Amino acid sequence: MNKLLSLLAIVVVIVIAVFLFTESKAPQPIEVDDIGATPESIQSVVDANNQFTFDLYAELSVAEAGNVFYSPYSISTALAMVYEGARGQTAEEIRSVFHFPEDIAVQRSAIAAIYNKLNEKDTAYKLHTANALWVKDGYELLDTFTDTLEQYYGGKAENVNFAGISGEASRKINDWVSDWTNGKIENLFSKDAFNEFTRLVLTNAIYFKGTWVKQFDKKYTQDEDFRVSNTETVRIPMMRQTDKEAIFGYAETEELQMLEMPYEGENLSMLVLLPKGDSVASLEGLLDVDRLHNWKDQLAEQQVKVFMPKFTFTSKYALADVLRRMGMPLAFTPPEELLESGADFSGISGKRDLFIAKIVHHGHLVQEEGKQQPELIKRIWAYH
Repeated sequence: MNKLLSLLAIVVVIVIAVFLFTESKAPQPIEVDDIGATPESIQSVVDANNQFTFDLYAELSVAEAGNVFYSPYSISTALAMVYEGARGQTAEEIRSVFHFPEDIAVQRSAIAAIYNKLNEKDTAYKLHTANALWVKDGYELLDTFTDTLEQYYGGKAENVNFAGISGEASRKINDWVSDWTNGKIENLFSKDAFNEFTRLVLTNAIYFKGTWVKQFDKKYTQDEDFRVSNTETVRIPMMRQTDKEAIFGYAETEELQMLEMPYEGENLSMLVLLPKGDSVASLEGLLDVDRLHNWKDQLAEQQVKVFMPKFTFTSKYALADVLRRMGMPLAFTPPEELLESGADFSGISGKRDLFIAKIVHHGHLVQEEGKQQPELIKRIWAYH
């Protein structure tokens, strides 16, 4: 019983929200230390995230029926913060699954540079990310861990009372989430969401406001047949752009058609991959970083007739088992400090009594004329 209580003494929850809103009144993120970042190191981190994207998609497309919707950037960034406190084989397994660079200094500066780029002001779109660290009153984390999260991830630590019956911790974290979502996400945690065993909560919020350069006109949206598979067709509202102004980056290969739809500001775009024939699976098996670069290199501006369904995605994933299968089982294995086995997150508090209990990912996205509206994605990582 004493051993069980020891392992339950630390609980870490990471919540990530991705959404779009029409006004930007959220706080401004701080600038982080990206000294040392190079175009090559940034590209290596981008490629790592893209490869993880395809790796995770391969798992989820098999395990989950229907649409697959998730935020690989958010997952990678959150696990990069956790990776800062991982040691030994636990760290190596996380690095391998997420394809992180072997030199963590290279990774930190590159992640920081991406963070700063996303948080640039005075852009035609709004895309920001923020991190915070909530620590139980009286509980000490290693300075090296908290300093690193603040310096490279912008995550500042604040002490809270998780055990209080007033729900102080829930209120403070809910207020932070509400501020960073412009009031669109409120009361995320109930009053009793945390207890005396909670030691640490990490929060991450991302928001996006963007409009396509060439928007869909609502008056042309109409119900049409949409082929879900070679055996199933459904009737849904279909957006369309077919006039001479519909000029997009377009490429066609033996396997697919690729369309690039830029957002205003031209720094961000959405890539649409449409497999030829009836089989989505035939394209899924080809997805990797090298092929993505090759397909993108073939994009050329031309007039394209675009038909796109107006849709809503809602998803919920328990990712612990998925990440175990992908090659990081130690992170989810209760540690035995005396035997030096199980998870090793001793870089967080100096103690080897921490392991990941569960990862839950929940997402909701609405696609409409002119805008892409991710209303909410949240992930919860619980550590014991």
